[in-house]
Amino acid sequence: MTVVFASQKCTRFSPKQIKFYIKYAVMVLKALRNTLFCSFLTWMMKREEIAEEAIAEIQVNFFPSQKINGKTLAGKCNSDGEIHIYPKRLDYCRELLHKLDKEEFCLYVKVRAMATLIHELLHFKYLNDEEKVRTLTERYCNTFIKHREPQTPNHHTLKLLFRQ
Repeated sequence: MTVVFASQKCTRFSPKQIKFYIKYAVMVLKALRNTLFCSFLTWMMKREEIAEEAIAEIQVNFFPSQKINGKTLAGKCNSDGEIHIYPKRLDYCRELLHKLDKEEFCLYVKVRAMATLIHELLHFKYLNDEEKVRTLTERYCNTFIKHREPQTPNHHTLKLLFRQ
């Protein structure tokens, strides 16, 4: 996995914001490289018959990307086999930190990144079936969490992640 630093966007952010986004990206990268999670992804991809060769690169971007409707993009994939994972905007993270303690927030960031990667991988099989991809993402994410021993997110954290 490669961490992409989008230097052209740096001028929009203060040094303090850049530091926050770098920490966020490092946390995401560690979560996505977790051995147990990687094994789970291998199992899921075999089960869904998604060829590993279809995935050229997974990139964890430092800065958020905004959709046309103004919402933050969690991830995207393309026909070249590239998957991009994006962070939440800083203002959203601040709001979330008022609702959750620091440990729950970190867990939210990690589980969100894992769910995003699962979601984007499923798009390689179910190209234009967003409803099916969302349903399967929630199912696979819950399956992984149930079989994971430490740091199981509480119900509140999962509700935040999978709300519509």
